[in-house]
Amino acid sequence: MGQPRGAFGALAVVRVTAIASLTPLEELEADPFLVDSRSQHAMCARWAAERGYVVARELLVGGLRFDHCALWDGVRPGVDVFVAPSLRVLRRALSSVEEFTAECARRGVRVETVGRAEPSYDAQMKAQVHRRLSMPTAGYDGR
Repeated sequence: MGQPRGAFGALAVVRVTAIASLTPLEELEADPFLVDSRSQHAMCARWAAERGYVVARELLVGGLRFDHCALWDGVRPGVDVFVAPSLRVLRRALSSVEEFTAECARRGVRVETVGRAEPSYDAQMKAQVHRRLSMPTAGYDGR
């Protein structure tokens, strides 16, 4: 499938909705990537940039229903794409990946996964994620 075309045959900008999982900080030790939504969104942004797509929205969700308005607000058939780092992230983010992908097919919207290896987390990386997520109102940005 080539680039979508808008009115008058001009190439349309492909807009990406990046989906990350909302996973409690308590799970950091057991599964740091699922907790690290910043890295999940960054992985999706790299995927989009490599294809010349534009990330229009970043969603951070956990167990969201496939028909929730947050997913579909402003989504255009044939132009928009949902992307998540992996099927594993989608399974955590959505209540039913199967219902979601069926709804995407019905609406003419693609669903993709980045499919790259997840980063390995050492103690320092886990500590950075913990600080960023445990002190968001203190102005700490995780660096």
